[in-house]
Amino acid sequence: MSDYTGANRPKRTLVILMDSLSRRFLPAYGNQEVQTPNMDRLASVSCVFDRHHVGSAPCMPARHDLLTGRLDFLERNWAPIQPFDVTLPDVLKKNGIFSHMVTDHYHYFHLGGENYPYVFGSWDFIRGQEHDTLVSDLGPFQMREHYGNNSRQYERNRATFKSEADFPSPQTLQHAADWIDQHHDQDWFLFVDSFDPHEPFDVPDEDPDLMSDGYTDKLFYWPPYGDSGVVPENVLAHVRKRYEATLKMSDRWLGRVLDVLDKHQLWEDTLVVLTADHGFMLGEKQLMGKNYMPAYNEVYQIPLLVHAPGQSVPTRSDALTQNIDLFPTILEHMGIDSQQLRNPIHGHSLLPLLRGEVTNWRDAVIYGMFGRQVNVCDGRYTYFRSAVRPDNTPLAVYTAMPSTINHYWDPEHLGDIHQIEAGRFLSWTDYPVFKIPNTITRLADFSHDFKKRDEIVAHNLLFDLENDPNQEMPLADPDLEQVLCQKLRRVMTAHDSPPEQFERLGI
Repeated sequence: MSDYTGANRPKRTLVILMDSLSRRFLPAYGNQEVQTPNMDRLASVSCVFDRHHVGSAPCMPARHDLLTGRLDFLERNWAPIQPFDVTLPDVLKKNGIFSHMVTDHYHYFHLGGENYPYVFGSWDFIRGQEHDTLVSDLGPFQMREHYGNNSRQYERNRATFKSEADFPSPQTLQHAADWIDQHHDQDWFLFVDSFDPHEPFDVPDEDPDLMSDGYTDKLFYWPPYGDSGVVPENVLAHVRKRYEATLKMSDRWLGRVLDVLDKHQLWEDTLVVLTADHGFMLGEKQLMGKNYMPAYNEVYQIPLLVHAPGQSVPTRSDALTQNIDLFPTILEHMGIDSQQLRNPIHGHSLLPLLRGEVTNWRDAVIYGMFGRQVNVCDGRYTYFRSAVRPDNTPLAVYTAMPSTINHYWDPEHLGDIHQIEAGRFLSWTDYPVFKIPNTITRLADFSHDFKKRDEIVAHNLLFDLENDPNQEMPLADPDLEQVLCQKLRRVMTAHDSPPEQFERLGI
């Protein structure tokens, strides 16, 4: 337990978000094979949260949750910051706290990610991840022979990385260390958003983990989403090793950030957070990737390490928490009353937990992707509730910014546009929004599509986490389902769910 009170201290907060950071690979969560000495170093002076869940998935919805303190997935899919949103950097700015973001997460700068960087006081974008057009893709280019996915754009980008220090995530973490070193004696909020260990799982060819792997088959660093059973076992083992190597690379450069905290003794007055947006399936249940499958814990239960100022010993919490809790936690640490905001928030400050004043404040959390199953966990049971109808109706996207992942909601991606309405449809804001029915939407990426109920998630699933922590043996218990449905309905109501979501789920 920390003796942190938050009073009369400098106002500094460091949040490090690592994309696709899977907790089952971390020693802090029981992994005895992967070495992450710097994450362990942070865990040794932090509270490790054992029942921390995603709210909205995947990438940009998760960031929207964190930056607004509200669940996003009941109202819209992947989308920009909305004009009626109250964002954490904006609240801090109005209270005299400067915010900075450094990231190599290129989705901030693609369609569907508008406005996120611009709410910060300043930001830096490190180029070159995945499909980011760092290098113009013109003329002939020799691709490496590979299994799974690959991208000519990424291969062109990678040709510019001469050493580990040139890879985007090491650059991002080094920038964070340099920024803290420069501004260590001032008040600030620093948001470090590292794309790794997201796929492609790529490190320098001379990385010792790869050189000792003994793998001699074709390149496999970018898993396709789907059944892992079609991948040869030695190839699957290799891609897991590549994930571990990418994770270890991130850990090495995280050490640079922690070194600066040591150098300036910032542990005494800085709130430090390490978390993720979601995990990733690497063959568990014969599944690869994320998004398209049910909301198993491998993807939806994520790491959270929180160092409270002055904490010098490790602690653990089994409270039910989510990333929406970081918004009010940071505001409380900064001395700002989150109850006075224009929009109601869904999160709760973690500081009472860290101070030992409470052990829990929720009896259930909900999470998921827009238009998919809505999922509830009460700590003992998880329940995945599917849409009742095959056409997944009634369901609508509510947005004042009509773009989504990599495209606008334009005539090319919609059917009968005359079915779109505009009005004050959301109960918690008077701001008018577009109401776009799912029946007219067109999304190119199958893993994001919500036009119809996907057969993969067409059935309700109930698991007993105490007796089946790996969620492998679904229960058939109608009475218990009804109890979980009641919890689901109550929590959805508390989260201002549009009314048609209850009808869609038959609750």
